[in-house]
Order: sequence, then structure tokens, then C-alpha cells
Amino acid sequence: MRGDTRSYAAARKERAADIDRWLTDLLRTACGTPYGRTGKNGEHRTADERGALSGVALVAVGSLGRAELAPGSDLDLVLLHNGRDDVARIADRVWYPVWDSGVGLDHSVRTVEEAATVARDDLKAVLGLIQARHVAGDPELTRAARESVLSEWRADSRRRLGELRDATDKRAEASGELAFLLEPDLRDSRGGIRDVQAMQAVAAAWVASAPGPRVREAYELLLDIRHSLHLVTARGADRLVLQEQDAVAGTLGLLDAEALMRRLAEAGRTVAHAFDATWRTVDRLLSGPAPRGRRPLADGVVEHGGEVVLARGADPRKDPVLVLRAAAAAAEAGLPLAPATVNALAAQSPPLPVPWPDDARDALVALLGAGRAAVPVWEELDQAGVLVRLLPDWERVRHRPQRNPVHRYTVDRHLIEAAAGAASFTREVSRPDLLLISALLHDIGKGWPGDHSTTGAVVARDIGTRIGLSPADVDILETVVRHHLLLPETATRRDLDDPVTISRVAEAVGSREVLELLAALAVADGNATGPAAWNSWKASLVTDLVRRVRSVLSGTPLPPAPALSAAQASLARHGGGAIRVNGGAVTVVAPDRAGLLWRAAGVLAAHRMVVRAASAASAGSTAVIEFAVVPEYGSPPDPATLEADLRLVLAGRLDIEQRLARRTRSLRPARVPVAPPRVTLVDDASNTATVVEVRAHDRPGLLWRIGRAFGDCGLDVRAARVETLGAEAVDVFYVVDRAGRPLTDEAQRAQVRDQVLAALR
Repeated sequence: MRGDTRSYAAARKERAADIDRWLTDLLRTACGTPYGRTGKNGEHRTADERGALSGVALVAVGSLGRAELAPGSDLDLVLLHNGRDDVARIADRVWYPVWDSGVGLDHSVRTVEEAATVARDDLKAVLGLIQARHVAGDPELTRAARESVLSEWRADSRRRLGELRDATDKRAEASGELAFLLEPDLRDSRGGIRDVQAMQAVAAAWVASAPGPRVREAYELLLDIRHSLHLVTARGADRLVLQEQDAVAGTLGLLDAEALMRRLAEAGRTVAHAFDATWRTVDRLLSGPAPRGRRPLADGVVEHGGEVVLARGADPRKDPVLVLRAAAAAAEAGLPLAPATVNALAAQSPPLPVPWPDDARDALVALLGAGRAAVPVWEELDQAGVLVRLLPDWERVRHRPQRNPVHRYTVDRHLIEAAAGAASFTREVSRPDLLLISALLHDIGKGWPGDHSTTGAVVARDIGTRIGLSPADVDILETVVRHHLLLPETATRRDLDDPVTISRVAEAVGSREVLELLAALAVADGNATGPAAWNSWKASLVTDLVRRVRSVLSGTPLPPAPALSAAQASLARHGGGAIRVNGGAVTVVAPDRAGLLWRAAGVLAAHRMVVRAASAASAGSTAVIEFAVVPEYGSPPDPATLEADLRLVLAGRLDIEQRLARRTRSLRPARVPVAPPRVTLVDDASNTATVVEVRAHDRPGLLWRIGRAFGDCGLDVRAARVETLGAEAVDVFYVVDRAGRPLTDEAQRAQVRDQVLAALR
């Protein structure tokens, strides 16, 4: 996990020691003892000095108490006393120099009894005092306070650990999971620094073991990353934002931000996995004795005490399939694998023969088919190092970050999440086993250079052969992995009314069996990616595409282009056009004319509405534009005002360009450099129009700028598919010249490309 990363552990300990010496001198001066008379380990050399410090102690809690002080960390200090009359004066003489130095300070002054009372009701206080460290003064006070707090923490562990669990759950809900965040909070996210400290608090209650070596190693890495972040930002930051990640990677001796985030994901998952195991132990111990006896689950696998363990006589050394059989049994029963069982399977299981026997592949399919219950079991196998031995290619995607806001998981976690989601569709396809395996492997190419669909198809073929699929099934697996993006990308970026679109998809798919696998995988993949990647709009487009392609593959005529819906037809009766605003859905129906799409988009941008998706098409002489929008910030605009402005722009009575220019001048420039925009004219995508694909960083008025550029080139947008994925816009336009023809002249095509690029800069 650590690899060759630079360690700052010694620097943290040295800084804590320097702070200790400074605070010791401050306390001794405050109590009236001279500088420079402190012996080894803080022992004072005269009875007078010991007397001056009697009845008062300076105690470090938090990061200073753990000797884990990062460059930007505050000091958390408690001044304990036995009722001395001059304690307020002593406190002032300690606190004020700390404040004057500019170091942040969290402080309190308490007797031992007061510290115990506060700890009884304040979770933050008790967690600090559990790991409190004596700095200076009377060590007996520190010892008494720690012993009192620890005694009550252990005696009241049932209530206090429940309180701790609630607090950690709320913190995780607010901060997300460290391993999968684009900009994680190193301290508060699930799997972060505070989760390790919570496990240490559980261990202090004598309810579960202290974190083991792997967790301690992960914890040190998190501390080093936080230390480096403080050095880079020159402040006490905990959130690792995008623009700091390369610099932090450099200070740690890593190649780049991707290498950093991969290490961070591994550390976060190690901590989160141990954290869950700790709370399972807590739950078992606090809920009383587990039911006695063993319940058979599979050959060599039983349930015991709420966990899945090996049956008596089961020997992993003689049964290489046992590890997969135990995992499948655990997932199907909705139970965790016992840690000792996982460790035994990892240490003793021999390699599976290649190709796998049928029962090994069946166990893998059964594991994946358990749906959501498969995810924690898969994580157990991963943490134990089993997965990379079963599937060596898994190492290339393990903990690999996606590095964009659309994906909410690392590549490997996304794959098992997709497989778990695909389990819901096993009744809808003829080959549920291939659906589950395809879902597990669809992004396996992201661990290799080049287009991940192309390289993934090659890797999937190798894995399919390894796990014992027949040659025909391997061909299907390869095809599904190669084309797993075909349906959603075509549905959102191509005109489904164009016969060329449907024929190209049908040719690539080849059979109804593959089509149904791709359709189910599209939903599972989209849902596992995140809300920005899958929504009802995209789902309806994919469904429509599948319906049309199925007709071609069945040899039946293509279904006719859809007419206006009843609602759209009702709107179209208004001669000058009509608009309907319904929450985040905006529908414009009007007589077809040049520039209709981009003028409507300009109105939305002027009203601070971000276009997340849009489609434009024509039904006869009527144009229909559907926008899916969200407010850029704050509350959405008044629908009546928005509708009124849309009517004005349709009537040519609103200068939308001037209003957008004012908005653009008020915008702040982007903080983070982004990739340059790209404009591609896609050949052979249509026989009746030129397809222009635009990819750019999203910003207000983007669609309006692109459309105006087409208008300046004398082009009309016949159809459009617009989608925003996180901060990236992927917009596709079917354009024709004023005579309604596609662009064939190379000079004109180059002009279009240059004009659109200029509009995006």
C-alpha cells in the first residue's frame, strides 16, 4: 500500500516534541519556575520546582495528544488542576503566548472531576481524553483523569458505543466515502482518519481488537497525505481538492494525481472494511450470545454465529473451488464471511485449473447473481487478495480512480456494482450468466492503454476462456464488452429517426440475444455510474432504440417515426408556437425554423438554467424541442417569466444576445484548467445530414453559442441530442445547408469546425 511514498511520520513526532518543550516552558514560567531546568522526561530537579507545578497539569488531546501534528493542525489542550486559586492566572500565561504565535488553539480548564463529568455527556471530549497525553506539570492529575474517563467509557460502553456509531454514520453520510470521492475529506469521510480513531476508541472499551497492521499502515498513509496537503496549501486543509492533487502527489514522491488517488482509494477501502468488521464485533458482543449450532449453506460451508465459516473437515487445500462456493453461499444468505475463514481460504486455496471447472464458474455466477449482497462479499475477497489470484487482470483496475464527477466509484467497485445491478435483469435475458459476467468485465479495459471498449474486448475474451466459457459464449462476451456503450451513446448522440442510425446498430449487434444483453447492461452500467449518467430521459431513448433495432433484426419494417404526442399536438395548435414549463422539463413546440433550438437555449441560459439534456426533432413542419434543466444555483426562475421570454424570443422581440453578454461578463473564470474543446464531423452517420459532435467543458450559454455558430455558417439544425455529464457537455447536431443538404465541400466543413471552436473559446 505504501510503496515508495515519502513518510512524514518522523516530522510529525519531531514537531510534537518541539511543541511539548515550548508548552512545558510556558507552564513552568506561568507557575513561577525558571527556564531551562527541566530534566529528562520532564522531571524537575528541585523540590521547589515540583511544588510550583503541583496540582496543575497541561494535557494534550487530539492530534497533539497522538503526536500526529500536521503543519496546519491546531493545538487541543486541557489544563487540569486540583482547585488551585491561581489557575486562571496560569491559564492566561499559557494561552496568550499560543494565541500570539498564530497557532490555532482549542483549550479548556478543568478539575479531574469536571473533565470526567464533561466526558460523560460530550462524545468529542471523551474521545479526546481517551487518548490524552501528559505534556507538563503534575502527572498524577493526568493519570487520574485518564483512568476515570476510561473506567466510565468501559462501564457504559453499550450506550457510548451506540452514540459513537450514530456519530460516525452521520459523518459518513455528510462527507461521503473517501475511496470514491473526486475531492475527498481526508479526516471526516468514511474510511478516513476519524474512522481509525473511532476503532481505537472501541478498542479502548475492550469490546474489539485494536486496528491491525494493514489498517495502521493505511492510517499512516492518510496522515502523510494530509501532512503533504498542509505543506502544499500552507494551511490546515482536510479536503484534497482537484487542483492540489498533483502537487500533493509530487511531495509524496508519486508520479501524478492518479497514482495518489489510487493509493488513497486503497487506504480508504482498507479502513472502511476494518471499520465495518469492528462494528460487527461490537454488535455481536453487545447483543448477547449468538445462537448455537451450525446451519449448512453449501458443500463445506455453514453458518455459525451470524457468519459464514467452513464446515468441519472442509479443506481448502484439496478443494480449489471452495473459496468461490463459500463466497456465493455468503452472498446468497446475506451474511458476512468470517475473517478467519477468509484468511484461511486466501492462505490455503490452490490456484484454480485453467480453464475453470464448471462448478467454479457456476459459483462465480451465483455470487454475482445475489445482487446487492454480492458487493460486501466481493470486497472481502478483494481485501484478502483472493480476487487477483482468481482473475489476474483484476489487478489493473483495482482501486483505479475514474477522475471525473460522473463516476461515483473506482473502476473495480463500479464493475461489481454494475454486476449487482444486472442481477435485477436476469429474468429478462436468455443468457443471465453472460449478462452477469459481461457486467463484471465491461470496463476491464480501463486498466490498459487505448480505448477501453476495444482493449476490454480482448481482455474479456482471455478471461472468458480462462473461466471455461465455450468458444461461442466467448464470442458473445467479447461483442458485449466491445459494444457496451453502443446503445446509450447512439440513443443520446444520434437521430433515431434516421434509418442509417438503426441499421448501423443492428449490424454491430448482430443478434437479438446480444441486443437484449446490451440493453440490460446499459441500465446496470448507467445506474452503477451515477445519477449524471442515467436518468429517465436516457432510459426512454435507449428503449426506443432497442425497439427499432429489434424490428430490423427480426426482419420487420422499421416502426414509423413517432408523431406528436397528445400534449405536443395540443401545444402545436397555437400558430406562433407554444411553451410548457413543468419543473425541470421545458417543451417548445413551434413551426420549424432556423435557429429555433439555440435561441430557446439562450433564454434558458439567461435565466440561470443549466441544460442537462435536450433533444430536437421535427414532425412535418413542426419542431419539437425537449429540455431537461436545473437551476445553476438557488431557486429556479418563475415559470411564467421564463415562458414569457421564450414566447418573446420566438416572436423575434427579445435580444437574447445582449442579455447573455451581460451574464458572461459577470461570471468568474474557471479555477481549474480544462481540456480544450473538440469538434468532430462524423462521417457515414447519416445519409441526409452532416453529424457534428461537440465536446466541451460546460458553461452558461454553451448551447446558444454553438447554435449561433451554425447560424453564422448558414446551417440549420435538423435534429440534436444534447447531454451534460458532470461538467462535460457532449452535444451532437444533425445540420444541413439552406437547401436541406448535408455538407460535402471540404472548405465548408472546415469552416464549420473552425467557427464552432471559435465560439467555444
